[in-house]
Amino acid sequence: MSETTQAPSVATPVNGSPQTTELPDPTAWTCPAPLRDQSRVVMGHGGGGALSAELVQHIFAPAFGGEVLRQLGDSAALSLGGVRLAFSTDSFVVRPLFFPGGSIGDLAVNGTVNDLAMSGAQAAYLSCGFILEEGVELSVVSRVAGALGAAARTAGVEVVTGDTKVVEAGHGDGIYINTAGIGIIPTGVDLRPQRVVPGDVVIVSGAIGVHGVAIMSVREGLEFGVEIESDCAALGGLVQTMLAVTPDLHVLRDPTRGGLAAALNEIAAASGVGVVIQERSIPVPAPVANACAILGLDPMYVANEGKLVAFVPREHAEPVLEAMRSHPLGADATVIGEAVEAHPGMVVARTGLGGTRVVDLPIGEQLPRIC
Repeated sequence: MSETTQAPSVATPVNGSPQTTELPDPTAWTCPAPLRDQSRVVMGHGGGGALSAELVQHIFAPAFGGEVLRQLGDSAALSLGGVRLAFSTDSFVVRPLFFPGGSIGDLAVNGTVNDLAMSGAQAAYLSCGFILEEGVELSVVSRVAGALGAAARTAGVEVVTGDTKVVEAGHGDGIYINTAGIGIIPTGVDLRPQRVVPGDVVIVSGAIGVHGVAIMSVREGLEFGVEIESDCAALGGLVQTMLAVTPDLHVLRDPTRGGLAAALNEIAAASGVGVVIQERSIPVPAPVANACAILGLDPMYVANEGKLVAFVPREHAEPVLEAMRSHPLGADATVIGEAVEAHPGMVVARTGLGGTRVVDLPIGEQLPRIC
């Protein structure tokens, strides 16, 4: 917990004179993983875990309604004029604005492009909304806009419309960005958790936990003996490489907020199957493992911005894995587990010692404001 204010208290008299000391005021404390019974929004509601799911399921989904929304995918799959479209929107509030391996501008493009890619779509067009805080330097705005434009060109997507708003000083954090995107879903592609069946092979495209640790290192001024750079990247090309092998992939997810653990739990819950992963097979770079060990974090729950997890029919797993490894963003792809009939809706990890442990959906967020 973090303590924000203190309440005065009178201490035991010394030499006959009372002394005033400061005692913690628990009513002003905040916690990144709070209790579930909340009457107000807490940071954990934005963490991509159980609190986020409750916010969506109990407030937003009932208010908005609609069959498409109830699917709760990374992007919405729509039919319009005989064409299947993927549509997604995302907001970015990362702190700091610039970090090793990227910036809020890169995230704003790659995050939305990746959400569309998880539906099998190649992103085509983006909108972009900037919310600027009064007093932010225009040179910073220009640098972020330049990074966003460069990321869009790299991803092969065009920013075609946008909006700008300014809020009073003290009512923002420099720059917030919202992007929305559309793309066309190829014929024969149907990526959704409900298609997962026991026997599907679980593949992760590369090392996990890199983005979250990179953000934390610069935010907190920590040094781990080697600079850790974010894996922020657009995954559209990698997904197209996988679909070229077979359109019969069952589901894709990019494990951002809540990390790999949240993505696997969401798929297990939506599909009604169990998931078993081999803990030793999960690719965690040594610098990330060391940083998490020092700070008491679990790499499974740390955010990624350039990785995906795929559930692939067993008969296609080997050629899909080979194709992924031929792509720069999938060179370290590896099989980490499978879907099973046992313990439906639950994710279980087999440890290096031969035991098992349940991998729960996180309640809040280990590292807030990472995307």
